[in-house]
Amino acid sequence: MRHGNKVNHLGRKTGHRKAMLSNMACSLIEHKRITTTLAKAKTLRVFVEPILTKSKDDSTHSRRIVFSYLQNKEVVAELFRDVAPKISNRNGGYTRIIRTGNRLGDNAEMCLIELVDFNEIYTKDAAKKTTRRSRRAGAKKADENVAIDAQTEVTEEAVIVEENVDTVVENEAVVEEVNNEDSEAVENVEDSTSTDSTENDTASSEEDNKEESAS
Repeated sequence: MRHGNKVNHLGRKTGHRKAMLSNMACSLIEHKRITTTLAKAKTLRVFVEPILTKSKDDSTHSRRIVFSYLQNKEVVAELFRDVAPKISNRNGGYTRIIRTGNRLGDNAEMCLIELVDFNEIYTKDAAKKTTRRSRRAGAKKADENVAIDAQTEVTEEAVIVEENVDTVVENEAVVEEVNNEDSEAVENVEDSTSTDSTENDTASSEEDNKEESAS
């Protein structure tokens, strides 16, 4: 049983275990991801994350402490130059473990341990997710804008219809006025013709009376 056994010795003596974790940490910082067994990856995560936290403070003291664990000047320089600026906004959780199945032979459980901020695929997915959210919000705004445009178009069409109705009513009123004027003109013409005929009748009757009197 493993009661109270919080440290996985990995089947090695203390010196061998420390040297192995130091080399694995250097490889992880240099290559940003390595493939190893799940037990070693979990132990490496506990070993390397305090070192990554220490690299956020770029001072001589921090560099000396990190060098005491890694024992590699080039890796220490790369850690403070390239890795530290990328992890500066992250409060822990600098590494990610991805299980890759079991190894042929001894059937050991294998995994991939990597630095989170150097995985371009996952960061692109996160960017896509954020853009999708903004697109959804933009889609809602677009739907609202479309609804507003539709309402404005309906109101504009209603105004145009009302204007057309008003123009039709005005045209009908004008036509009625013209018809009334035409009817009045016709009546005046008829009245004038009737008066002319009556005058002609009276004149002819007077001439007839004169001829009768002369005879």
